[in-house]
Amino acid sequence: MSDQSHIRNFAIIAHIDHGKSTLADRLLEMTGTVAKREMHAQLLDSNPIERERGITIKLAPVRMHWKGYILNLIDTPGHVDFGYEVSRSLAACEGALLVVDATQGVQAQTLANLHQARAHHLTIIPLLNKIDMPHARVEETKEELRALGFADEDMIEISAKTGQNVDAVLEAILKRIPSPQGNPQAPLRALIFSSHYDTHRGVVIFVRIVDGSISYDPILRIRCLATNSDIAPIELGIFSPAMMPVAGLACGEVGYIATGLKNVKLAKVGDTVTFGDMSGTRNDALMASHEPLAGYKEPKSMVFLGLFPMAADEYQDSREAMEKLQLSDSAFTFRPISSLALGNGFHCGFLGLLHAEVVQERILREFDLTMLATSPSVEYRVTFKLGVDYHKLGFTLNHVVAQTNGFVTVSIQSASELPDPTYVEKVEEPVMNVSIYGPKRFVGAIMQLAQEKRAEYVDLVYVGDQAQFTYLIPLAEMIVDFFDRLKSVTEGYASLDYEFFDWQAAQVAKVDILVNKEKVDAFSFLVIEKDAIIRSRDIVERLAAVIPRQQFEIPIQAAIGGGVIARADVKSYRKDVTKKLYGGDRTRKDKLLDKQKKGKAKMKRIGNVEIPQSAFFAVLKRE
Repeated sequence: MSDQSHIRNFAIIAHIDHGKSTLADRLLEMTGTVAKREMHAQLLDSNPIERERGITIKLAPVRMHWKGYILNLIDTPGHVDFGYEVSRSLAACEGALLVVDATQGVQAQTLANLHQARAHHLTIIPLLNKIDMPHARVEETKEELRALGFADEDMIEISAKTGQNVDAVLEAILKRIPSPQGNPQAPLRALIFSSHYDTHRGVVIFVRIVDGSISYDPILRIRCLATNSDIAPIELGIFSPAMMPVAGLACGEVGYIATGLKNVKLAKVGDTVTFGDMSGTRNDALMASHEPLAGYKEPKSMVFLGLFPMAADEYQDSREAMEKLQLSDSAFTFRPISSLALGNGFHCGFLGLLHAEVVQERILREFDLTMLATSPSVEYRVTFKLGVDYHKLGFTLNHVVAQTNGFVTVSIQSASELPDPTYVEKVEEPVMNVSIYGPKRFVGAIMQLAQEKRAEYVDLVYVGDQAQFTYLIPLAEMIVDFFDRLKSVTEGYASLDYEFFDWQAAQVAKVDILVNKEKVDAFSFLVIEKDAIIRSRDIVERLAAVIPRQQFEIPIQAAIGGGVIARADVKSYRKDVTKKLYGGDRTRKDKLLDKQKKGKAKMKRIGNVEIPQSAFFAVLKRE
């Protein structure tokens, strides 16, 4: 086992695309952790989706050796949707490398990650990356870092791509980042900072040994304090970067424990691991701790959508696929639902739209299943009027989030759950505290976009050529096209970060879509009342364009309660029934046309409108 004073645990944090994964590659190469012939770009991004999109989704730990020291690096994601991965990485570290792209300067996620790192009291080493680029703004970027409280001597100018000055980073890690401060003689306490599912090893938990140490033994038992589950581990190991079994893990080390479990819920991320019951065979039970570590907040789903298998016989396969995905992605949640139009499916929760896209892509690639996604929605809170029995409305205690002065508040995540307005005292929607960064020449365009999205202005600060806005924006306004439009109006230069702020009252309406006067539940959606007509017109017109024409006219209506607020018609085919007539008076033609009209009216009454999958795609796809 290792000498604690010769261990350094650190994370790499940065805004998306500032060079975290490239720097990780250079560190692996320079420390000889990976042989040159095995080296390829984005080595720690093992998922093909990560490699194609050029983003990091899942954190990846790796152990390196340099000048007699053990360096445990935890590479982290940069996209705002995966911020919870960053928080759990930082909980396992003493220091962080803050990478800033010298061509772009400080960006939204740079500040968000810096704030998290300082909240964890980490030693931060600021790195100016991409100094080899012809349009690098080294002096301006240094000025932005000075404004964040860094001194010139703290900063290291590097090029992760060419390896220029990366050896200075390794030296700074040894000199500046403190060694782990745990007590090797204390009872075992290890923090679970991630996990994944392995077919042969079961649930594999990634741990940082905070106090004590652990050695492998066939009779070894460990316990997770939060779930109180006793586990007989089958392997201990380290990441180099592949998983490598070891005899034991010392205080301060980062490694993994293969539990053999099939249920990830028994070993949750953020839980504390200590020794379990040895039934008197060894005295390890005396070295068990009953004091859990602080852990960190569980990720909370912010965006919800329904996923339905395209073929009805793929439901069971889809369920198994989602259970396996949940093992490796604790922020993804799902529960079974049923729709008259789409059959059996799942109501799924995600951290954001990128997270939802990645999960759908993983289902397609890893399990060869195509899922139809409904329109994204957010969680709303509904407070009932006094005396309303929420049980009779189909809600259970699991839905209840608050009970104050006799008022009961429940959480709803889809249009089908919104109760009749006569029972409702108020509806609240989640509001996000949003930080937007962009060149100051785009200030007017950003403000105009924010105004369209019901944003409440909080602050505007200029940092050099950059403008930093703070707004309060309802999450429902952000999940459709806010980020795309922000990039569009700022020519791709703006970036944003957001976190939950509070709940605010909102005038929310449930819009039902009727096809030939039959309600299609899959198209129902929740919308702010003032936007209901515009959204409804858009949807009925798109439906009218994709539903095939029939022998009878098909009305497509959007309705709130009993009132229709938008309508479009699919025109019927019209056969020329008067073609065979030659001459004669008008009454002969009118008789045939009336007969045709009666036939069409009867068809319309009893006719079934088959809605093709293309219609669902056209309406439910992201606008």
